[in-house]
Amino acid sequence: MTSDTPKIPVPGRRLCVAPMMDWTDRHCRHFHRHIAPGALLFTEMVTADAVIHGDRDRLLAQAPQDVGAGVCVALQLGGSDPARLAEATRLAADYGYAEINLNVGCPSDRVQSGRFGACLMAEPTLVADCMAAMMAATDLPVTVKCRIGIDDMDPEAGLDDFIDAVAGAGVRVVYLHARKAWLSGLSPKENRDIPPLDYDRAARLAERRRDLDIILNGGLDSVDDALRERSRFAGVMLGRAAYRTPMILAELLAAMDGGSVPARVEVAHRMADYADSQVAEGVPLHAVTRHMLGLYHGQRGARLWRRHLGEEARARRDGGTLIREVAAACEAMATGLAA
Repeated sequence: MTSDTPKIPVPGRRLCVAPMMDWTDRHCRHFHRHIAPGALLFTEMVTADAVIHGDRDRLLAQAPQDVGAGVCVALQLGGSDPARLAEATRLAADYGYAEINLNVGCPSDRVQSGRFGACLMAEPTLVADCMAAMMAATDLPVTVKCRIGIDDMDPEAGLDDFIDAVAGAGVRVVYLHARKAWLSGLSPKENRDIPPLDYDRAARLAERRRDLDIILNGGLDSVDDALRERSRFAGVMLGRAAYRTPMILAELLAAMDGGSVPARVEVAHRMADYADSQVAEGVPLHAVTRHMLGLYHGQRGARLWRRHLGEEARARRDGGTLIREVAAACEAMATGLAA
């Protein structure tokens, strides 16, 4: 880390937004920043080899207004070679991340073919070596995200053995998706829905390893569910619910802190300003607006919002004007000024 790169402390992991491929890019994270500034956000998974050999600025750069602005973002890496993961960790040092996380939860065939993701749960010693190498390469927290097991692994002894191994390497934070992953026979989408959730198994781990921060992930799609489970864990991590119904993040933070929920129109206007700056730099408007379709979920005007942002953004070249126009129409509908 260079002397002029801000070191971002992680203020807490009570509320986190999960890493999601093709979704949690820098534009999505900027959107979530305005909804829930106290949440810990994650990048999409980036492979160690891509960081080492690819276009690092494209892969790792964050929105300039987010770096050093109190926004905490964890970089999730994928890989299984300790030396390469350590090198990728070193190379990421100048990009303002608050934490480096290793993916040991993704079950896709493509990820398995590269010998990383959920299949690594069968190799706890290798994962421990990877974590130790990454920690030696940075003074940032290094964490792991995993499942409660894979295939026919015993979710009691198998998970305990895996967690004990990575904890022995120095890991103190585990993001735990409370389902098994089936490495053959189920697609990644099916692996998010078909294997049953087992929050109690996750809670037994949190109780047994009280020296670790266990963050619960998987199936949390309402404020009540997240608050109920929050009492048994160091934090909760939302994925699809955060993306499809993003105001749940603000509602959760308000319930935790007793604070207020930002008005949707305020979030829309801030994102419109952001879109102005991004379009001026050559970013297509739809790259920003595609993450915003759930902003008015459950409100009058939600269909209008989705339709106009979804259909018109690719053709517009006037920055955030479309966002402002549609937000105004939605607010008019909400107050009964339009049909």
